Amino acid sequence: MSDAKLRVLVAKPGLDGHDRGAKVVARALRDAGMEVIYTGLHQTPEMIANAAVQEDVDVVGLSIMSGAHSHLVPEISRLLKEKGASEIPLLLGGIIPQADFDAMKGAGVFAIFTPGTTLAEIVDTVTKAAAAKRQAEAK
Repeated sequence: MSDAKLRVLVAKPGLDGHDRGAKVVARALRDAGMEVIYTGLHQTPEMIANAAVQEDVDVVGLSIMSGAHSHLVPEISRLLKEKGASEIPLLLGGIIPQADFDAMKGAGVFAIFTPGTTLAEIVDTVTKAAAAKRQAEAK
C-alpha cells in the first residue's frame, strides 16, 4: 500500500443527531495516523457522495443511529457509483439490526460496526478497506 496518509470521510446522514460515537471514531482514526474529514450532522446522501469524491477519500464511514440505514446506505452507494467512485468502501456503524446485515452488504457495505465494537477493530477494518481500494486502483 502507498505511504500516503489514509483519508477517511466520517459522515452522519439523515436526521440523526447523535454524533458522539462518530466523533470518538474520528478521533481514534486520527490518533492512528489517518486524515479524517468529519461532515457534521444532518448530511444528505448527495452531500456525502459529493464530499467523498471532492476529498478523494479512501473510505467512507457512515454513522447511523436513527434506523434509516435501509434507505440512506443504498442511496449513498448509488450516488457514489453515479459519480464514478464505486471503488470507495462504505463502512457502517450504529444501531443496525442483524437482520439487515445482508441487505447492507448487498448495498455495498464493506463492514458493519455495532455497539461494543472496539476502536482497535474499527481502525484495523478501515486500514484493510483502504488497502483493498488502493490495491484495486493499482491494477
